[in-house]
Amino acid sequence: MSRIVHLSDLHFGTDRQELLLPLADHVRVLGPDLVVVSGDLTQRARRGQFAEARTFLDGLGLPWLAVPGNHDVPLHNPLMRLLRPYSHYRAAMGEELEPARRLPDALVSGLNTVDPYVWQRGRLRRQSLERACAQPSDGVLHLVAMHHPPEHAPGVDKRRMRGAEIGLAALWECGVDVVLCGHLHSWRVQPVRTAEGVLLIQAGTGLSTRLRGEPNDLNVLDIDGTALTVTRHVCAPGAAAFRPDAVHRYDKPGAIWRRAA
Repeated sequence: MSRIVHLSDLHFGTDRQELLLPLADHVRVLGPDLVVVSGDLTQRARRGQFAEARTFLDGLGLPWLAVPGNHDVPLHNPLMRLLRPYSHYRAAMGEELEPARRLPDALVSGLNTVDPYVWQRGRLRRQSLERACAQPSDGVLHLVAMHHPPEHAPGVDKRRMRGAEIGLAALWECGVDVVLCGHLHSWRVQPVRTAEGVLLIQAGTGLSTRLRGEPNDLNVLDIDGTALTVTRHVCAPGAAAFRPDAVHRYDKPGAIWRRAA
């Protein structure tokens, strides 16, 4: 069995300082094999904000994997955003923008969906898809972590990232099972409508004050063969601790995810 804690949109710079220790303690108690952060570690891609993010992740004492989000490239320095958009990210978080890790029951591949030329809307690149698909899963579940959701829930008025439709089809075809993402500060677990072999797991924000009507949260993924349990943990408004909330169980005995009892 493998356990993954999925965090997203920490937004150091607009983070709730009073939640730093409770979140870190909660993650450590969960004891995951890997912590995955699906982008937006910072609010304005400043060196100090990245240093805080790196200190937080290293302080967990656990293996972690992160990919950049649109807030992790500079907004107010257009020249740097166009010529060296990831320089501060790489200096703090490491050179790899699309890292990968293997666990006993899972392969996790990072995809960089940031488009430095467009502030909000992301982009799913062919090269990223090819890199992820080239990694053999060796019979375990293959998860990809990206910042932007490749599919939006009904009622979301933001534009989907470029290449999302083609990208989802390519991920399903090459055997990717799960997409971990964030960006919208909202929580969601559901098979993709156009690619039911891909399970979309979306986290809200782990630390940010920008809650958009939902509590701070994280996801816990427990993987046992083709069985996957996703538990949302939330910190209710006014509280100072995370607690388990919704639980979703899925199994993938064939090509399509099925909701388990």
